[in-house]
Amino acid sequence: MSKLIITVAPTGGMASKEQSPHLPTQPDEIAESVYLSHKEGAAIAALHARRPDDQATCNAEIYRAINERVRARCDIVINNSTGGGSSGDMLVPREDGLYESNFEERLKGCDAGAEMATFDGMTFVDVNGGKEILVITPPSRCETLVKRMVERGIKPEWEVFAPNHILQDVTRLIQKGYDKPPYYINMVLGADRGFQGAMPYSHDILRAMVDALPPQSIFCVSAIGPAQLPATTQAMLLGGHVRVGLEDNLYYSRGQLATNEQLVSRTRRIATELGLEIATSAEARSILGLPDIT
Repeated sequence: MSKLIITVAPTGGMASKEQSPHLPTQPDEIAESVYLSHKEGAAIAALHARRPDDQATCNAEIYRAINERVRARCDIVINNSTGGGSSGDMLVPREDGLYESNFEERLKGCDAGAEMATFDGMTFVDVNGGKEILVITPPSRCETLVKRMVERGIKPEWEVFAPNHILQDVTRLIQKGYDKPPYYINMVLGADRGFQGAMPYSHDILRAMVDALPPQSIFCVSAIGPAQLPATTQAMLLGGHVRVGLEDNLYYSRGQLATNEQLVSRTRRIATELGLEIATSAEARSILGLPDIT
């Protein structure tokens, strides 16, 4: 395998400062956390935006403020979310008592000059804070989203929560030529308690998803809560890359809240013990086929 790419996901679209005071939500906080994580070995930053009231958004101006502050501090690869989150600008109330994720808002995640963006091309139900949120991304919306990325010169990070997400729209859109190899597919496991349609983490499930990858793919593994440590370790053993951070897991160990840089540092130490070399941001760009920014 090539060198290991570590992604830090510092914020996400769901957790709050009430859950952890270490969660960065505002542009200066996020940029500082990303910088500290970069110093510990993170080569990609998977960024979510928050409004001044900490609620979720994909507002391009807020993303731009985050991106500019991150870039002023380091050369980490910037990856903006088009998933958004479970509050704020992302929620549209429905007459049936459910909520719907705001697709037009999600598209704005492509409009702030990022090098990469998460492609959340699945339809599922997000259960958060007592709300049931329909995240509706049928094939037509998948095409709209990936075309926006192509128009902006953004490489998709194909986000998947189950094997069928790989085998259906991700493979279909790759075969239609919306991305160039290597295809970077991020597998999110352990989200099944909050996302109807997601899969728990197990060795066999991860192995099955790796086996389902299209040719010329490379993969990254994210996992929620206590699954983060075993899933990312297994990913390294399988030749994949990894994502850690407070978006996915607020704890370093039972009862001990983490910081983003602590989670990155632990991942780097484990990888080093396994004999793996850690990719710099420049090396990550080379691995992913992204333009050099120097």
